[in-house]
Amino acid sequence: MTSSIAESLTHEGDESRGAKLRVLYRDGSGRMHLDWPLEKLEEAIGDRGGTLWVDFEDGVEEPDCVAERVFRDLFHFHRLAIDDALTESHVPKIDDWDDYVYVVFHSNEIDAQTDRLILRELNVFLGPNYLVTHHPEPLSFLDETREAIERDPRDTMREGADLLLFRVLERALDQALVTIETLDERIDDVQDEIIANPRPENLRSIFRLKRTSIQLHRTFGPQREVLNKLSRDPYKVVKEENRIYFRDLFDQVVRIHDISEGVRDLVAGALDTYLSVMSNRTNEIMMALTMVTVMFLPVSFIASFFGMNFFGATLDLRYAWPRWSLFVGMLIVMGGSPLAMLAYARHRGWFRKL
Repeated sequence: MTSSIAESLTHEGDESRGAKLRVLYRDGSGRMHLDWPLEKLEEAIGDRGGTLWVDFEDGVEEPDCVAERVFRDLFHFHRLAIDDALTESHVPKIDDWDDYVYVVFHSNEIDAQTDRLILRELNVFLGPNYLVTHHPEPLSFLDETREAIERDPRDTMREGADLLLFRVLERALDQALVTIETLDERIDDVQDEIIANPRPENLRSIFRLKRTSIQLHRTFGPQREVLNKLSRDPYKVVKEENRIYFRDLFDQVVRIHDISEGVRDLVAGALDTYLSVMSNRTNEIMMALTMVTVMFLPVSFIASFFGMNFFGATLDLRYAWPRWSLFVGMLIVMGGSPLAMLAYARHRGWFRKL
């Protein structure tokens, strides 16, 4: 049965959508195997003194049947747990199956182009001497963990499968901190744009960041519950002396949860900044228009009050010098009134507020 699974995996490995299987195995004698063959997987599972890590990366477009066969025929996982692992649930959780536990955890990152939150699901089976991870897309923190094992193969997997899970989840939370820092920097950039040149595009960016921060904040609640159970519940596959490590992760995710709530407040502050800047700009425009209106108010009054014909039906200035004097005087008053209002406004300092 094992050879048939290995043969099907070999055929699938040549296709772009095929599964990728990576097996790291530290046997009971302490010898490290960085590329353990699939044909001997049952031997590694039966070695209670060793530590086995099987990592499955399925094709994104469609699940690979090889993972299902390995889970069912070699590890003998329950059908419901296998269905959960092969179908993205998008809900972090932990299920106790007595001889093993099934964990759903999330990693996250920010799309630099759209400010959208990208969630990637990690499915984990933790047994007494093995760790099985399954994910539909590449996960950088798993690659970092694998590279750390390859650099120091003696110590990383010596402590058992439960502490190997601790190191994987620790790197996942470190990536969450990077995501929060990226989101924080993006909020600062938007605020700088608002101060320099507020535009309607800034408002759209703020709402995208607000949606992303809310989604990010919501993901840490269920993950906090998962780590709380790993640190406190008496699971058979988690040694009692190792629960303190998961308690440390629980404290870390609580801090990250609080930080993400602060990021939401920063987004709300950016929105308030945008509204305040736009309100100030509107006030400046209204002040300028009001000043222009006030400057020409005497002109409008004089033109309406003295809107009459000074010289009768014809404009003959040679024989109507009193009327001509009155006409010139009105022109002087009408021209001097805006200038007087402008001088008064400058004296009061109104233009310094524009």
